[in-house]
Amino acid sequence: MPARRGPRDEGNAPLELVVLAPVVFLLIAFVVAAGRTSIAQGSVSAAARDAARQASISLTPGRAQTAALSSAMTALSQNGLDCRPVVTVDTSGFGVPVGQPATVSATVTCTVSLSDLLVPGLPGSRTLTATFTSPLDPFRER
Repeated sequence: MPARRGPRDEGNAPLELVVLAPVVFLLIAFVVAAGRTSIAQGSVSAAARDAARQASISLTPGRAQTAALSSAMTALSQNGLDCRPVVTVDTSGFGVPVGQPATVSATVTCTVSLSDLLVPGLPGSRTLTATFTSPLDPFRER
């Protein structure tokens, strides 16, 4: 014969649900925010890698800057990241004499919106930055 519940046990489940539902909702929202930030960081890193690579195969520092910006914007839009990137390219390697190792680096900064998640205490946006360095061909005219 099963044990019988007393009158004090009735109605506790809805009360527990009311207390725990906001906590579970906030936990899920923070997981979604962390996932979105992680995916966005990967996209920004890929954009920096593409920008540095395109800058390294350019013939002049001016073309390197243009190619890096174009490449970063294309990479970010293909990954579905809606931001206006700031791309900084260090083209000092173009001044190194031919035959010596040189590099070009690209830094991509992007501000990702988190305001649509509506989580209290979560910032409205997060600024993500990535830098990548690519070698210049030491035997190519600069």
